[in-house]
Amino acid sequence: MNIFFNLRSLSSPLILSYIIIFYLLAKNTSCDVDPNFLACTPTTCANNNQSISYPFYIEGKQEPFCGNPGFGISCGPKGFPILNLSNTIYIIHHIFYENQTLRVANAAFSASRQNTTNSKGCLPLPLTHNLTLPSTREFDIAPNQTDIRLFYGCGSLPWLEEHKVGCFNETSSVLALYKEDKNISFVSKNCKGEVVDTIVEDGIIGGNEEALTKGFLLTWKAGNCSVCHNTGGRCGFDFVMYTFRCFCTDSVHSAICDPDDDPVGTKGSSLKARLRIASAVVAAGIVVLLMVLACCFRRNIFWRKNPTHRIIEGFLKEHGPLPTARYSYSEVKRMTNSFRNKLGQGGFGSVYKGQLQDGRVVAVKILNKSDGNGEEFVNEVASISRTSHVNIVRLLGFCLDSSKRALVYEFMPNGSLDNFIYEEKNPLKVARHLDCKVLYDITIGIARGLEYLHRGCNTRILHFDIKPHNILLDEDFCPKISDFGLAKICPRKESVVSMLGARGTAGYIAPEVFSRNFGAVSHKSDVYSFGMMVLEMVGRRKNIKAEVDNSSEIYFPHWIYNRIESNQELGLQNIKNEGDDQMVRKMTIVGLWCIQTHPSARPDISKVMEMLESKMELLQIPPKPFLSSPSTSPVHLSCETL
Repeated sequence: MNIFFNLRSLSSPLILSYIIIFYLLAKNTSCDVDPNFLACTPTTCANNNQSISYPFYIEGKQEPFCGNPGFGISCGPKGFPILNLSNTIYIIHHIFYENQTLRVANAAFSASRQNTTNSKGCLPLPLTHNLTLPSTREFDIAPNQTDIRLFYGCGSLPWLEEHKVGCFNETSSVLALYKEDKNISFVSKNCKGEVVDTIVEDGIIGGNEEALTKGFLLTWKAGNCSVCHNTGGRCGFDFVMYTFRCFCTDSVHSAICDPDDDPVGTKGSSLKARLRIASAVVAAGIVVLLMVLACCFRRNIFWRKNPTHRIIEGFLKEHGPLPTARYSYSEVKRMTNSFRNKLGQGGFGSVYKGQLQDGRVVAVKILNKSDGNGEEFVNEVASISRTSHVNIVRLLGFCLDSSKRALVYEFMPNGSLDNFIYEEKNPLKVARHLDCKVLYDITIGIARGLEYLHRGCNTRILHFDIKPHNILLDEDFCPKISDFGLAKICPRKESVVSMLGARGTAGYIAPEVFSRNFGAVSHKSDVYSFGMMVLEMVGRRKNIKAEVDNSSEIYFPHWIYNRIESNQELGLQNIKNEGDDQMVRKMTIVGLWCIQTHPSARPDISKVMEMLESKMELLQIPPKPFLSSPSTSPVHLSCETL
C-alpha cells in the first residue's frame, strides 16, 4: 500500500502535466472564436459612420494590437474621430482604406465654423502654431496638396476681403493666402500678428475658408491588409515580433486565413503530431527550466557589471516602447553588407551606407564601445524618436544587442553641409559651390528645424552641437539637423539647464557654456552655434582655425562686422549680383545677432526666422561681439526651472 502511494505521489504531477498539455494541444479550437479576432471588430465613434479598423485603432476602445504603432486615434468631444500629429489635433473626415489615404483637417478650423460670431459678425479663429505637417515615419503628405499662409492681426483691407477667414480679436482679422498669391508681400507688411503655414488640398472648389475646413490628404505606410480581409480575417500587429498578423476565427496567422497556413506558433495539426509535442514538452520543460535559471543567473551577473545596459533599458522601460524599429546586430550587419561602404567618421562612431529589406537606402551609425556609459545613445534615440519634422533627420531604427549599439537613419545623398562650404574640404572647388540662394534656403531650413526642437515638441530639445558637419543635405539640398549625441531633453516650460562643465565643438560653443559669468545655459546656446555656422556659410571658411594661434589668424566675424558696419563691399567670391549681396548681408547681420556674447542680447530662434524672412533694410546692425568659442569636452547636464 505504501509502495503504491509513493509511486502515485511521484507520478501524479507528471501524469497531470501530460493530461493538461494533451488537452490544450488536442482541443478543437474550431469550436471557439479566437479572442484576437473578436477584439479587433471594426467600430466607430459616436456621431460618425466612419469605420475604424487596421491600421487604425481607437485608444481606450480597441486593443493596441488591432492597429499599427503610431496609428492610435481617439473620439473627440463631439463624437468625431481625431488624430494627434505633431501636437496638433486633426479631425478625420474620411479614411480611404483601398488606397491608404485619409482626409484630415485642423480641429481649430472646424471649431471656428461652429463658434458664434463676435460683435462685428465675424467668426473668431484661434491662434494656431506649427500647422505645417512634417513627413513622419507613419504618414506622408499626399500628392497634389498645397500650402496656405495664415496672417494674424490684419487690419481692415476691403480689397482683400475675399481672403478673410476669421477674426483674431475685436479689432483685427485673419487672412489666408496661397503662397504664390501676388498679394502676399503686401499682406505680410500690413499684418502685425503671427504668420503660420498650413496645408490644404489643391483644386478645392470654394474659397480659402472652405479649403481650410475640408483639410488635406495624408498617405500612410502599413502592412497590406487586403489579403487577410478578403479571406475573412482581421488585421493586427504583433508587438513581440514587431510585425503584421492576420487574426482569423480559429487562430492567429501570419498573413492569410487558410487551412493550409499553419497558425503562428504551430507546426502541424494532426493528432499524432500533438501527441509527440505533448510527450516532449514535459521532458524538455525540465531542461528549459534549468537553462532559464542558468541564463537568469548569468544575466544577473552581467547586468551588475554593465551599467550601460541598466541605463539604456531603464530609460526604455520608464518611457515605454519607442515609435521606431529595434534591430539585432546581425540585422544591422546584413543591411550594411558587413560594413563595406563607409560614409564617414563622427565624434561618436563610424557611419556606413546600408539598405533595408523594403529597398530604402539608410545610413547606419555604429557607436564606439568606449564612449562613456551609453548616455549619447540614450540621448540620440530619445531625442530623435520624439521628433517629426522635415528639417530633422529621421531615425528609422536602433540596435541594442549586448555591447553593440547602432542607429539607423534615412540616407542623405548629398552628405553634410561642410563638404560644400569649406575650400579645404572641396577638391572640386567651384563645381561643389552652392549659390547664395541655396545657402539662404538652407539657413532658413536649419532655423525651422531648431525652432521645432525648441518649441514644436512635447518636450524642449537642446541640441548643443549645431555645426556644418551635423547638417545633412538630401537630394534637393533640404537641410536635416542630425547627431543628437550631446542633446538634452527638458520640459517645454524649462529652458535653462545646469551644467558641471561644457559640451560642444570648438568654434561653436556659446560663452555661457564654458563660463557662467556670461549667463545661464539655455536654448540661446543653440542660437549662438547657429550664428557661428551661418557666418561660416557666408565666408565659406572656418571663423577661426583651432590649430592656429589666434594672433596669427583673422577672426572672420570681426572682419565681416567691420565691412557691414562701414557699408563696404563684402568682397566675397560667391556674390554674383545685387540679389546675392542682399541675401549675404541679411545672413551676416542675423549671424552677428546670434553670436552676441550675452544670451539676453541674442534673439530666440523664432525671432531669427522672422529676421531672415524680413527685408534687409529693416534689420539693425547689432553691437560688435567680442568673444570667440573655445574648445571643450562633453559632460552631463540637468534641467533647471527657468
